[in-house]
Amino acid sequence: MPVNPHGANPNSRAEQVKTVIGHIQAARILDQLFLDLHQEILKLFDAQEVILYAFDPHKHQLVSRFPRDTIHIVDVPITWQNFAGCATLSQRPLYVQDAYDQEELHAIHPTLESDASWDKKIGFRTKQVLTFPILSGRNSVLGVIQLLNKRSGGVFTKEDEAAVAEIAGHIGTAIVRMLKSPSESSTYLDYLATTDLLDASQMTALKTSAHAAQADLESLMIDTYKIPASAVARTLGEYFQCPSMEYDERLMLDPALFKNLKMHFLKKNFWVPIRREGHAIDVLVDNPRDLDKVQMIKRVLHGQPVQFFVGLRRDILKFVQRATAGDFPDEGSLQEILGELVSEAQEEHDELESINLTEHDSAIVRLTHRIITEAYRLGASDIHIEPYADKQETEIRFRVDGTCFDFMKIPASYRRAIVSRLKIMAGMDIAEHRRPQDGKIRFRLPDDKEIELRIATIPTVGRGNEDIVIRILTGSATLALDKMDFSERNLRELLNIVQKPYGIIVCVGPTGSGKTTALHAVLGQINKTERKIWTAEDPVEITQHRLRQVQVQPKIGFTFAAAMRAFLRADPDVIMIGEMRDKETTDIALEASLTGHLVFSTLHTNNAVETITRLLDLGCDSFALADALLGILAQRLCKRLCRDCKEEYNPSQDEYDALAESYGGHVWQVKEMPYNKNFKLYRGKGCHSCNHSGFKGRIAIHELLVGIPRMKRLIQSGAKTDDLLMVACEEGMTTLVQDGIEKVLQGHTTYSQVMAVAIK
Repeated sequence: MPVNPHGANPNSRAEQVKTVIGHIQAARILDQLFLDLHQEILKLFDAQEVILYAFDPHKHQLVSRFPRDTIHIVDVPITWQNFAGCATLSQRPLYVQDAYDQEELHAIHPTLESDASWDKKIGFRTKQVLTFPILSGRNSVLGVIQLLNKRSGGVFTKEDEAAVAEIAGHIGTAIVRMLKSPSESSTYLDYLATTDLLDASQMTALKTSAHAAQADLESLMIDTYKIPASAVARTLGEYFQCPSMEYDERLMLDPALFKNLKMHFLKKNFWVPIRREGHAIDVLVDNPRDLDKVQMIKRVLHGQPVQFFVGLRRDILKFVQRATAGDFPDEGSLQEILGELVSEAQEEHDELESINLTEHDSAIVRLTHRIITEAYRLGASDIHIEPYADKQETEIRFRVDGTCFDFMKIPASYRRAIVSRLKIMAGMDIAEHRRPQDGKIRFRLPDDKEIELRIATIPTVGRGNEDIVIRILTGSATLALDKMDFSERNLRELLNIVQKPYGIIVCVGPTGSGKTTALHAVLGQINKTERKIWTAEDPVEITQHRLRQVQVQPKIGFTFAAAMRAFLRADPDVIMIGEMRDKETTDIALEASLTGHLVFSTLHTNNAVETITRLLDLGCDSFALADALLGILAQRLCKRLCRDCKEEYNPSQDEYDALAESYGGHVWQVKEMPYNKNFKLYRGKGCHSCNHSGFKGRIAIHELLVGIPRMKRLIQSGAKTDDLLMVACEEGMTTLVQDGIEKVLQGHTTYSQVMAVAIK
């Protein structure tokens, strides 16, 4: 057997075949499949030419399109006189080692001949011809794959034949899938007529309007007939049998892809490169069936593998606009800034040592400012800057509505520069890379609004690497209590206890659960002229008129405990202490609450009942705690269902049972909500408004324990947590899970979101 050309080993061949099969499975359009596989198959088989034919049942012939300087269309009759027709009629592979050896040809079939005019078209002499029929599962021929000549001068091997057979099988499966999709000869209007987006009269009007105005159908549907853009994008994907993509402001474009592209060229032709996924480039285009456009895109991208997505023209133009100066022309777009960094990084020889950072390095300063402004614009609570070892790019992620997502990547050579820039802004030691540091930045946005950033650095794996996490404190306005998603019982009881003249109210939950927001909502309720209110916070995130707010400074000894002592000498009526972290602060808070002051504070515990145990563990006197306690509010934040795409559905029996069991079987029965077809829950379908997640914003769930006399007696006696919980529930308290399930039934969130943040 001849040696495999180029000395390719079996593992390499298997990987190449796997790559080709992957492209076959990803293809959605027949012509695109033929064009995409052309170079891959040539390389795999070291062939001089490859031709893919599809069977045309209307003309009863084989048809192919293959690229030269332009796209060539080839029609071949199905007869015994040509190689492709011979393989089709026999439904068997055909291998000829010399296409002009009449004896070899006639041994296959007496009428088989080689077409010399074909050689004139392709520009070389055909010698070897390896032809495989592409069959469906019913053994009917769907097409033919044909390899011409080994480029190295050898012959096609048994290994080649086995690989062609495997590839032909996958092409057959792909063609069967494509035949089930809308006909390539049908128009988008024809396909729309089969959907329920428009009624008959609207379809007629749409055809007339489209012809008269010569506008794109998608814009007419969205603007004139008020069809949601997401629905139009979905039908485009279905029609073209191609993944659809909508405009997403969170999606970061790859600046390297725009290096040699003109924006007016992209706008004119309605396509835009989005990102690089593995070895392929994701490209958004308005018509992936336009073969001339497809070929043009591939030429512009220098023949790199391309994965096409179909999208609305208006969305494509938005992405192109994002690649220009954008909203902040004075700083330049992120793409432009990153483009500068990419160009500079390619010129660096030692990416770790060659960068001499100063505070005024233009690209780094502008990049840092743009990252922060983009995070604020997208409503992010945190920015995560994550450098990696070696030459891996530094990743930047934003946390929005409690979930992180990838925002952008910057060249590895600038990982230290951006960290150093932020450390300079926060007044940290830029020479210290071995220990964590923290600091603060007062940052002015382009609209002159000022926000505060809390910066934390942590050394990570890799020489000198440091992660940075930035918490964005926006100084948001105080929410009203009735806008805080409280149940009727919880709101009523909370309003009752906050009107007491003295005592302590504790708000508990993990970091980021909205404790400070909740306490400021309570303070807003009682913030009257006749009351003097002092607050000690770290940091001061929310401000209110009349509140005398203090920022603690632990580094100089001005702790929460010190602030409390100062407040007690400043004629307070109400005191809010940011957190009771130790026994000293807790004792002073209890003392203040027992001497005529209303005290609010926070604590990191799982639920309301466990807070009592935690306070006793800190060393609080049980009698003092029982006397002072007015209430404990536990809180969590769940993702809220998107109001634009929320829909009802009838859950399965298993979903219903899980819901009822988590709520508490005996308590659930009292609600008299049996499982039947009328029992409804809610879910988000996903739309452009919510970035196709089904969720937008967050909703709070609560657990309010009230310090009633019966509860106070249990605390004094050192009762167990289970006994405290039982009494609290008997007195009307709903647990976090129960309150969450109530909001599930009301259509605000989902059961899985409740269980993700609350523990039964």
